[in-house]
Amino acid sequence: MAKAFMSISLVVALLVLSGGVGIASAQATGLKKGFYKKSCPQAEAIVQKVVWGRVTGNRELAAKFLRMFFHDCFVRGCDASVLLDSPTKTAEKDAVPNQSLAGFDVIDEVKAALEPACPGVVSCADIIALAARDSVSFQYQRNLWEVETGRRDGTVSSDQQALDNIPIPTSTFDILLANFSSKGLGLQDLVVLSGGHTIGVGHCNLFSSRLFNFTGKDNPSDVDPSLNPSYAKFLQGQCRRNLQDLNDNTTVVPMDPGSSLSFDNHYFVNLKAHQGMFTSDATLLTNARAANIVDKLQDPGVFFDTFKNSIKRMGQISVLTGANGQIRKKCNAVNS
Repeated sequence: MAKAFMSISLVVALLVLSGGVGIASAQATGLKKGFYKKSCPQAEAIVQKVVWGRVTGNRELAAKFLRMFFHDCFVRGCDASVLLDSPTKTAEKDAVPNQSLAGFDVIDEVKAALEPACPGVVSCADIIALAARDSVSFQYQRNLWEVETGRRDGTVSSDQQALDNIPIPTSTFDILLANFSSKGLGLQDLVVLSGGHTIGVGHCNLFSSRLFNFTGKDNPSDVDPSLNPSYAKFLQGQCRRNLQDLNDNTTVVPMDPGSSLSFDNHYFVNLKAHQGMFTSDATLLTNARAANIVDKLQDPGVFFDTFKNSIKRMGQISVLTGANGQIRKKCNAVNS
């Protein structure tokens, strides 16, 4: 982010240029703050109690829930389709990008706590949105952003749609921007939400191609020149065995070394120093407007202020509200 707060004119310009104005608000129809105030007044407190209780013993859950929310919203909208099980293993969670998702058991625990208090009222889609906010906010013991609620749950889940819609770590800037734009999000949202990589880990097989034989000349020391040399050596040391097994999906490295459990703007400090782990991180510096936003996000205040707006817009993607969808009794199965 930045050393000075982004001007209103710049924010508006970025959103207008990228199609981020109007689309998201149209998608948000039916969502509002405190949707369960009358139907289940204790809903958000119940979710927070369960989530904070689990995060206390596993700080890595914050990154996992943030990723789950992102992956859910980018496929068929924020409808909890990522939670559905398939007997034929063809649901979203079965797609390769989602096979490393975790935290499903906590979502089930939250649902189990809500049902006795308010049977059939709180959607699994809203549970994901609240769990993402609450798990990340635990570090600060206060809500970092407002979550609009009122989503309903989808009844369809497709592994192929997950493959078609979830951005991949090797994406170039143009591909990423097109992907975000197709969801009603803009350039600023792309850059700001990438800051979610300040927590969590990355699997070596998703970026090893940047570390070894980058140009395909059978030279193990052939590294992506856009990587900071010291950072590249660090990653090589962590992922050395992937040189022989590029399909290894078990070796992981913190995406923000030394700060991978702390939600802050350090991702952008790293990125500015050419220490972005994935191609999809580094590519943000290849576009002048995106790089300008990265500069502004060096300021922690700007990061937190803009992140809460961008994730709110993400949570509005193609939501089901009103009479659409359903309120699942169990989050991993469509109501019979």
